[in-house]
Amino acid sequence: MKAFVGVTDKAWADFLAQRPHVNEVNFWRPSGKAFSALSAGEPFLFKTHKPHDRVVGGAVFSGFALVPLSEAWENLGEGNGREDPEDLREAINGYRAKNKMPLISPGEDPLIGCIMLRDPVFFPEEETFPPPPNWPYSAVQGKRYENIVEHELADYFAPIVERVLHRPPAEILAEEENAVVATWEHRGPMFAEAVPTRRRLGQDAFKLALLHAYDGRCAITRRGVRPVLEAAHIHPVSSGGLHRLDNGLLLRSDVHRLFDLGYLSVSPQLRVRVSPRLRMDFPDTEEYRALDGREVRVPKEKGDRPSPDALEWHMDEVFKAQ
Repeated sequence: MKAFVGVTDKAWADFLAQRPHVNEVNFWRPSGKAFSALSAGEPFLFKTHKPHDRVVGGAVFSGFALVPLSEAWENLGEGNGREDPEDLREAINGYRAKNKMPLISPGEDPLIGCIMLRDPVFFPEEETFPPPPNWPYSAVQGKRYENIVEHELADYFAPIVERVLHRPPAEILAEEENAVVATWEHRGPMFAEAVPTRRRLGQDAFKLALLHAYDGRCAITRRGVRPVLEAAHIHPVSSGGLHRLDNGLLLRSDVHRLFDLGYLSVSPQLRVRVSPRLRMDFPDTEEYRALDGREVRVPKEKGDRPSPDALEWHMDEVFKAQ
């Protein structure tokens, strides 16, 4: 298990600490630089800038997305650590000015990096922690620590990570090593954090992650009109699915509706299937029937592509085969 200690301003942490109802947060980056230091489910800790210079909390890493600033606000709102979009824009410009980057002009909607985190925990001031020993103050954005269970700083990280993940890191790692981790199926209570659910995304992060993975284009129609794109679950959360990229498809709103109703599906071979019932129930549907057999557009990363098991479940349980 890895951990990342990210450097942030105290205003961001204080704002979110006062809003315990916010269960998904965005540790945003003012530029579009990607973040690949952690895998979903690993701990991301918050260290404030000097002079405060304390580890004030942490959260569970969901994923990274590069999206327009407006979409970051639309999906995560106050989870961005600011009260409104203008405050967020001003904060980003503050960091850009320090790093001699171009400022965001009025009306501009730039891409920003979104490090999406779920279930944040913030410590009372008297229970915060000092930075890791020998902290490199040249690390502007933060530092990754490998294998924190066996790391030379394991005793430092153990009490912090236990408070963030609600269990000792060694216990979580042992469960992961001894379990077959389901990629898409929910087993057991969602918040019991059984191993198969450890890699789930937050609900709001789910759409941003799909937009990023599918490059802002519908998986079936390949159209890139972002306002009408929606995050579709292959196996709905209401019947046991998870907020995971491999349990999702980015679909145009009308296609999403037909998918949920079973008039459309996607085979495990990643081909569109159109139900015969579509023509029977709605004769004027040539546009959709023409999609039958089309190859589905999938993310570049293999681990983000739709799970064959989830697709088979949709074909068996939702698709109107007759």
